Amino acid sequence: MMVQDPTIISKKSVILIMKIWCTMLLFCPSQLSAQLGTTPNIKHIVVGRCYSYITLVNPSLRYDCEEIWRQFEEAVVHQNSCNVTVEDYHQMFYAMPQTWPCDRFLFWSKTRTLMHSYAAVVRHLWTLEDTLVGYMFNDLIWCGQEEDSGFDFSSCPEWSACRNHPVYSLWRQASQNFAEMACGNITVLLNGSIVNAFNRKSMFGSVELDSLNPHRLDYVNIKVVTNLEGPKIESCSRGSIVDLIQILQSRGFRWTCTDNDQTLRILQCVQDPKQSFCQTGANSFLHREVPTAK
Repeated sequence: MMVQDPTIISKKSVILIMKIWCTMLLFCPSQLSAQLGTTPNIKHIVVGRCYSYITLVNPSLRYDCEEIWRQFEEAVVHQNSCNVTVEDYHQMFYAMPQTWPCDRFLFWSKTRTLMHSYAAVVRHLWTLEDTLVGYMFNDLIWCGQEEDSGFDFSSCPEWSACRNHPVYSLWRQASQNFAEMACGNITVLLNGSIVNAFNRKSMFGSVELDSLNPHRLDYVNIKVVTNLEGPKIESCSRGSIVDLIQILQSRGFRWTCTDNDQTLRILQCVQDPKQSFCQTGANSFLHREVPTAK
């Protein structure tokens, strides 16, 4: 029997490990992003997005993009990367006030991919990412250096490392502003395939929900959607969604709740048409569930 040289096996193992690591770098950037520093060329990205927004997305707006950047930079640099509060961003938000018409607000938690598809189809719905601040800073990372005058491009802490994280503080203030503007009918999109679809520690549960004004809202329309392949863990009558409904009721909100909305199901099938549900369950689209309401 032939026995392989152990050094050859070792070299093959090293090559295999390197290939796996390279694959992770290519296909799992979100897992590594927390380890990275400030997004390279962040000024050009932020200012460029600002000009794109006021030129192409919403030409009616008149903002000074360079001034917004200066206020943002002032809030972050010269600061410890775990010591940037929502108050530090107040001047930046003051330089970019924005209002929205009623009946257009879409909130979400753990449904990001589906949410973007839904907003693209139901064109009158807008998310936080559709506001100027959301458009400018979406998917970016940043932190400053207390001993330096610039951004730290080598390493930034994870969100969970500190309460006053510079990225978290900006999104917390942006989320609060977005929720305070909400009026008319709003939509909340939640994932029924996970435990705690409504999570009190999420941005929706900890910030946006508490910032909604029942006197400005007609209905909070909850839409619970599960993955096509399951599991079906939570619904309008089961799990944390029930807790959300109880909170809404105690605060005087009127609400509706729908499980597996027809439009959302169709969008899921468009994204993954090979699922057995999509191939054999076409008739189910003809029987839309009637939402429960209070």
